Amino acid sequence: MKIVIADDHSVVRSGFSMIINYQKDMEVVATAGDGLEAYRMVQKYEPDVILMDISMPPGESGLIATGKIAQDFPDTKIIILTMYDDDEYLFHSLKNGAKGYVLKSAPDEELLDAIRSVYTGDTYVHPKMTNILVKQFLTNDEMAKDETNPFKILSKRELEILPLVARGYGNKEIAEKLFISVKTVEAHKANFMEKIGLSSRPELLEYAIKKKLIEF
Repeated sequence: MKIVIADDHSVVRSGFSMIINYQKDMEVVATAGDGLEAYRMVQKYEPDVILMDISMPPGESGLIATGKIAQDFPDTKIIILTMYDDDEYLFHSLKNGAKGYVLKSAPDEELLDAIRSVYTGDTYVHPKMTNILVKQFLTNDEMAKDETNPFKILSKRELEILPLVARGYGNKEIAEKLFISVKTVEAHKANFMEKIGLSSRPELLEYAIKKKLIEF
């Protein structure tokens, strides 16, 4: 199995790489420090599985990268590897296409089991989080009906640009990062500001943090 690890801490990438490379049936072929780099590594190496951290400041959110990779590279299975035992993170991760959700505090054996499970087509959720899924099912998936959910109302490109605008990047910087024109950035920016009903960067920053699109 070819594995990519995406995490903003080099010591975490190194640690998990050692664990995985010790297995006879696994190999870490690349690592990434943020969501944009993770997408490029998947594009380049076509891994079987990617381990994706959710919070990778100041880069792209793991949730956004998960949605893009799941859509463009469906053969690559995504496992969220995070410290957050949070129902919103779990829900959005699975809705965005993740096939696994493992806490960083879990034993090494659990991570390896998760990798092997999703590789064979199963879904793996940390046992502590399964009650959340049951609760969500019993409440008729109210979060999915939330019309303020950015993952529902914004396009993939808008979800890329919004966190960068919130962090204070200029239109030209964003255009260079995403390899698009300044006019395209301006158009998407106007669209998502109208969709979410905001008019200033401080409001946008507060929104992005509240909706877990960025973290500091």
